[in-house]
Amino acid sequence: MPPPTDRKADPAERIGQSIDAIGTPGFCAALTGWLRLVAPYTFTVVFGYRGESKPLDLYDDFPKDRRRVFVSDYLEGPYLLDPFCQAAIRPVAPGLYRLRTLAPDRFYQGEYFRSYYQRTEIAEEIGYFAGMPGQCHVVLSLMREEKPFTQPEFRRLAALAPAVTALMRRHWAGLEQEFATRSAPKPELTGQGLDRLTAREREIVGWILKGHSAEATGQELAISPGTVRIHRRNIYAKLGISSQRELFARFLAGIAP
Repeated sequence: MPPPTDRKADPAERIGQSIDAIGTPGFCAALTGWLRLVAPYTFTVVFGYRGESKPLDLYDDFPKDRRRVFVSDYLEGPYLLDPFCQAAIRPVAPGLYRLRTLAPDRFYQGEYFRSYYQRTEIAEEIGYFAGMPGQCHVVLSLMREEKPFTQPEFRRLAALAPAVTALMRRHWAGLEQEFATRSAPKPELTGQGLDRLTAREREIVGWILKGHSAEATGQELAISPGTVRIHRRNIYAKLGISSQRELFARFLAGIAP
């Protein structure tokens, strides 16, 4: 667990500590200490994103028994379906976002949420987004276990976004070079029968598992909802499956770097 927040600490002092710590191992602890004064929360994780390449785990404060779900399992493939990852790919403008505002229309009925995200046992996740050179992005996620952030808490944290994202850009200024040395190439869907799918069918697999309805998928791909449903039936028939849970399992097993 992260250290308890010092309620007597001066927020201005914590800002100064964060600035002084840019480029040092103490930066994240200083920054998260400041944010926890504004609104307490449980866990922090920072990922670097560049397109669909495997993200870089830049920082986290998970206890050892929780890190597997939040980081190790996430990096094995579920990240491709994560609304925060997809928002970094689009990308969204710099700032603070609630995950639920970025999520697709059927996110909470989708298999990513049911098979992976629910295992995190998080009440809410919000994230600061900062654009970086080389089409890279840094997302600093604040997670709460007990209850969602209130509107006043979110507004206070959002008001800090210009300062927080500026600090993020300075501290992780070398992210593009880090991707060049550490990142695996963009994953491809192979094996598990997925190689029998057409390019359009593979595209629709992604939209389905992210939690998009047939209507939302059709709007994104400029096709009718009925056509989406036909593709979905064809996908299930080709793979010999009958549920989205089986499709999710095939998706994870079929990802090759």
